[in-house]
Amino acid sequence: MKVLLIKDVKSLGKAGEVKDVKDGYGKNFLIGKGFAKHATDEILAQHKADELQRAEDEAAEIATLKAMAAKLDKVEIIITKKLGQNGHLFGAITKDEVAQALLEQHNIEIDKKHIIDKVAIKTVGEHDLDLKLGHAIHATLHVDVQGE
Repeated sequence: MKVLLIKDVKSLGKAGEVKDVKDGYGKNFLIGKGFAKHATDEILAQHKADELQRAEDEAAEIATLKAMAAKLDKVEIIITKKLGQNGHLFGAITKDEVAQALLEQHNIEIDKKHIIDKVAIKTVGEHDLDLKLGHAIHATLHVDVQGE
């Protein structure tokens, strides 16, 4: 009996593979527990179509992220914050503030989790932040911190 694995099965194979197994094992365990489907022509054709659709969606997402990275590399945001007597900022510039300023100034929405710099911005001046957008695509955001 041929089955299409839906989930990874230890010692048998990974999801998406077609395996030839004994009838009882295939019907009672794999199909019964939801680990596989009977590998008919319709099921295989549907699986292939789903894989193609997933690949197209991923390619479109990667293209969108690359365009956003190119756009973010050219963008500079300005954040003004109160200064103390010694010329340092009160507190630090947070990832939330950077994401909000980017949305307000350039109408680009990113999740604050995409900002991966661990160093908090505590000084006035220009800073470069590294953004991890996904699919191994990175961008650099230029932030100009000014005191008021």
